[in-house]
Amino acid sequence: MVNDRPEAVEWRRDYIQVPYRQALAEQEARNAAIAAGEARELVWLLEHPPVYTAGTSAPAGELLDPRFDVVETGRGGRYTYHGPGQRIGYVLLDLARRGRDVRAFVHGLENWVIATLGDLGVESWSVPERVGIWCRDVDGGEAKIGAIGVRVRRWVTMHGFAVNLDPDLSHFAGIVPCGIADYGVTSLARLGIALAPQEWDEALQKRSGEFLAALERSHA
Repeated sequence: MVNDRPEAVEWRRDYIQVPYRQALAEQEARNAAIAAGEARELVWLLEHPPVYTAGTSAPAGELLDPRFDVVETGRGGRYTYHGPGQRIGYVLLDLARRGRDVRAFVHGLENWVIATLGDLGVESWSVPERVGIWCRDVDGGEAKIGAIGVRVRRWVTMHGFAVNLDPDLSHFAGIVPCGIADYGVTSLARLGIALAPQEWDEALQKRSGEFLAALERSHA
């Protein structure tokens, strides 16, 4: 049985922007420490200064306007934007203890974000052929409100998800977000929901037990 008492997984919340390259280096170090049994698993909630990140499948033609720093990350997926007003969740869990099922982990992340958004009054969903979290935009069409991208090293996860609270949506125009050109990007603010980062973090943490329990069930 996996120990999911509050002290079993460390929660870290930063409310000052953390440069992306710094956060990536810290994730890599923590990944190695978790794999070696020298550190606890970690959920890290934060925001970055504006940056475009490239996943392992990102083609050069989808970087339309490199107005911000561009960082190759090693995670799966294509180009993603991160910036102020977008809450990032880096989830570093030891899948060697949690079933070694990457698909179940990704599905669990999606459900965690979807459930949290539901608690805040936003109906959202995942689409198998379109990576990310989707909802109805103000014009009635589908739009992306959250991104998912993970990497697994030594059976320890890295990266995680990003949810748009109130970012500058024009910054997404510098890329084809996640390689999907036919749909827009939205945010809680655009949908008329004003939410502080602390409020999002608290709502997310309330749902964390269900996320971890689902991982446990996936390999029971």
